[in-house]
Parts: sequence; structure tokens; C-alpha cells
Amino acid sequence: MKTMKKLLIIPFLFMGLIFNSCQEEGIQIAQDNPQEAIVANSVVANLIQQTATRDGSYDNIIDGASCMNIQLPVTVFVNGLEITVDSEEDFDVIEAIFDQLDDDDDSLNIVFPITIVLSNYDEIVIENQDQLQTFIDTCGGENEADDDIECVDFVYPLTYSVFDTNDNIISTVTINNDEDMYNFIHDIDENDIIALNFPVTLIFSDGTETTANSVQELEDILNSAVDFCDEDDDNDYGDDDFDLEELNQLLVTCPWVVHAMERDNDSVSDTYRDYVLLFEANDSLKIKKRNGVIVKGLWETSESDNGVVLTLNVEGLNDFTLNWYVSELEDDKIKLQNENGNRIILRKNCDIDFDQTIARIENILKECFWRIAELEINDIHYEDQYIGTPLKFEDDGVVKLRINGEFVTGTWEIVEAGSGFALQMTFDGRPNLNLSWLITELENDKIELENQNSEMELEKVCPDADDAIVFINEALIDGTWGVAYFEEDSVDMTTNFNDYILDFLESRRVHVTGNGSDFGGSWMSFRNDDGQLKLALNFMDHDIFYELNNRWRIIEITNIRIELVDYSDNGLIEKKVVFEKN
Repeated sequence: MKTMKKLLIIPFLFMGLIFNSCQEEGIQIAQDNPQEAIVANSVVANLIQQTATRDGSYDNIIDGASCMNIQLPVTVFVNGLEITVDSEEDFDVIEAIFDQLDDDDDSLNIVFPITIVLSNYDEIVIENQDQLQTFIDTCGGENEADDDIECVDFVYPLTYSVFDTNDNIISTVTINNDEDMYNFIHDIDENDIIALNFPVTLIFSDGTETTANSVQELEDILNSAVDFCDEDDDNDYGDDDFDLEELNQLLVTCPWVVHAMERDNDSVSDTYRDYVLLFEANDSLKIKKRNGVIVKGLWETSESDNGVVLTLNVEGLNDFTLNWYVSELEDDKIKLQNENGNRIILRKNCDIDFDQTIARIENILKECFWRIAELEINDIHYEDQYIGTPLKFEDDGVVKLRINGEFVTGTWEIVEAGSGFALQMTFDGRPNLNLSWLITELENDKIELENQNSEMELEKVCPDADDAIVFINEALIDGTWGVAYFEEDSVDMTTNFNDYILDFLESRRVHVTGNGSDFGGSWMSFRNDDGQLKLALNFMDHDIFYELNNRWRIIEITNIRIELVDYSDNGLIEKKVVFEKN
């Protein structure tokens, strides 16, 4: 509110003397030069008030409204976590929680009551979300034009001289902040002659300072600030904004992988996840499907009132062909959006070898062992027949399948299949594998294959590349073991395995003796996609040892003891086995 030092009413005869004093020089200038006066609802008065208007965008990550703020502290639940927001630094915490997951199903619930502060500095107590939503609905949408000028600020304090023509009173008003300025301009009466005491210093959002020495100079400066910067009125925190050049440079740095995708509010992530987009400098676009097939298209970027637009045009992939608004840009992630529920999340991956060839696929297959994680033929699953029996692709078209520690030899070849590639294998006595498998997805550690009504998934196992696996293998190979405990459905069945001796051989054959028996099986330790350590055992249908055929989860292992469990679909332990060294 304005505070005025009222001066004595002086006779009109002496008014000119007062006007000529240093203190009231601005009033005299305003009288002699009307263009230097600041009057109610004038262009410059409106610009001053817009500059002093309270910016409500800095807490948009909470309220999504740029025309008001929530008074701090406030308590919120972010994706179920309770956060007390005491300062703007806590907005970083909220954004970090949001950024942990890419599904964009984030939630933020405010604990009421709260106090909001409007753009005119009025404070209102809000009791519930419906009442808050009423005020939010009065604001413009995200990044829509609004009245406040955020790209320049006054340097305070500054002073006005005010002459009330009705009462012949001259006052000096000191302005210390934006709220003082907003209310002062709002309260100007049509009978007031207002003179701003120049010079006035202003500072732009980029840190540069400028000085106005007249009303006209001030008006010009404020007008220039209207579009000087991005006001960052989006609903995240901090300035994640960017320009066209930054986007163009980032797109061509590396391949980008589809992490999630929606069209018309329906998830199509299962269809397009792991598709790879390669943006080339000549506006050419290549999209590689999971089976290695490459589709060509075009890309271009442009600017709009709603931000930067990435236009994709890919023949045969209509779900990608759209004008996408770039809603978020980070060094390793891009979020694209369009109205009507369309969204893509891309992740940068500079390790991808985009242009696959037969030679490159062969090199991937020959790197390590490959376990048969899934094998489905005519809706029947056969992967349990291959527990602990990985494939080894070797030079000269030789492929080996390890059964009971011994390798069964077959042949393999990568061939072109239409616009993709296929893996052809032959094994005597293994008709389920003797197919020409179309490669539908190819990664460095996983391959998915199809053949009419058949599907197979291979996962790479590199025993020497994981210290935990190396320890497990060395512990098992060093000495012989016995079954110290076996439980199934909470029933102790340990006695069935008494007096049996298991010898885990380096060839991954496990030799079983005891009770007049002498037979073998296969074993393999590995780490699955979830990072869990596993021990695969396969004794085929040998006596009671078929009960141990499983991909066991390793719960505990030392040099002399290993504990394994098998969980049911509802997370309960179905089986448990403990091996102890003899």
C-alpha cells in the first residue's frame, strides 16, 4: 500500500517555488510535459503493473496454474510419498520423484487447508481440491500467454512524486518491492499527477541491467521485455526448456530407443518398445524394428506457439507419423506429446549398432552361451526341457547344445528373410529347434524368434563376466555336495535324497552317485533380467532327482552351503533345497 508524507497546503502563489525544488522536480516536469506523467490506465502504467504482477508459475509442479501460488509450507503426497515443501528447493525433490519412472502416471495430492496468493497479491484460504480447481480453471493453460511480464524486474527502492489536484497535496511514495508497485499503480486516482523519479534501473532475466531516464524510455524497455525470454510457464519445475538448435544437435548424437508409446490414449508400448530411431543430419530418419528391419522416413523441427515441434513422416509406420510437441528434453531422454492422448518417450543409447548385418548378428551369437528362456510351439511350452542346457554358437556354422554336461552338435546359419534376418538351426533328435526362426528382436543380451506357431527367446549367459557367477561356479566345482534339506509344499522330503553325492563338474555336467545309482544331469548358474542369481538344474526324469529340475533362485551361498528356493506365482515358497559340501 502506498504511504504518503503529506505536505502543508500552500497558497497557489508559492506553488511554482515548491515545484522548482529538487524534491518535487518530477511533478513540475509532469505538469509542463504531460507525456512524462503517469496516469491511471495509461500504456506505461499498465506495463509497470504487468511487470510487478505476482508470477505464479514457479510452483506449477504443484498447482499447474501460472496465475497464483500456494503459500509455503505445504504438505503434499508425491506418488504416495509425503513431502513437506518449505522452499523452492523442495520442488527439485518432487521433480526427482516424478523422473524416477517414465510411465507419466505421476500423482500429487495436496493436504488441505492451504493459502493461495493471487497475481494481485490477494490471499485466500482453500479448504479442498474442488475449491482450488475453481481458481485453477480461471488461469490460462500451460505456456499460454498471460499478462505478467517476467523477463525484466525493477531494481528497488524507487520513488514517485504524487500531486493530488483536488487537495493540492504533494506526496512522496517509496516503492520497495513488486507488491508495493502493483498496489501503487492499482490505486492511482484520476486526479493524481504522478511523476516517477528517474533514473530507474531495471534488470533483465539474463542478468543485464539497463537504465530509463524518462517515461518513454521506460515504456520502450518494458515493451521490449514482453517477448525477451521464455517465461517457463510449464507445469514442471526448473527450466527444462530448450530451443530448436539444442534439439537438432541432440537428436543426431546417437540412436534413440522407444521406451514407451501411446496413441489415442491406448498404450502401444508392447508393439513399439525397443524400436530404434536414427536421426540423420540430412533430415533422413531410419527406424529399426526389433527384428532388424529398417524403415526409412523424414524428420524436421519447427517452432510454434506451444513450443518446439518434431515432425515425423514414416511410410508404413503411421503411429509415428505426426507433429509431435517436445514436452521434455534431457541429454538422455526426450518426451514427445500431441493432443488426444499421443505420447512417445525416447531414451538415448549410443551403444546400439544401428545397421545390422549378417556378420554382426553372427558375432553377437558367438560371444557367449545362450540359454533357452522360452520355447512355445502351438501354445505348448517346452522350455523346461532345456533347463541348464544352453546353446553355444561357434565358427563354421557349428552350434552345440549341452545335455548332461556333453555337447550335442548341430548346424546354424543367419540368412536374409525378406527385409529382416532369420536363424536356421538343425539338430538330430531335436525337432523343436530344427526351424528357420525369424529374428523379431535382437539385442546384445536377448534374441526373440518366431516361426509360424512357434516362439523362442534366447538370453545370453557369459559366466566369466559376472563376479557373483564366478564365485558360485568356483564354489560348486570345488568338492562334492549332498542334499541337506528338501521341502515341497511345506513337506520335508529330505530323506529321499540321503546318501546321494553330487559332483558339479566344470563341463556343467553334474555327476550323481549313491544308493546304487550313477547318472548325470546339467547345471548352469546365471543372472536373469531382474538381476536375480539363479541355478538351473536338469536331471531329466532320473529317479527322484527330477524334483530338482528347476531354475532355482539362489537365496544364500557360501563355500560350503547353498540355499535355493522356487516361488509360486503369488510369491509363496513352493520348494526349497539346501546343498551342503561333504
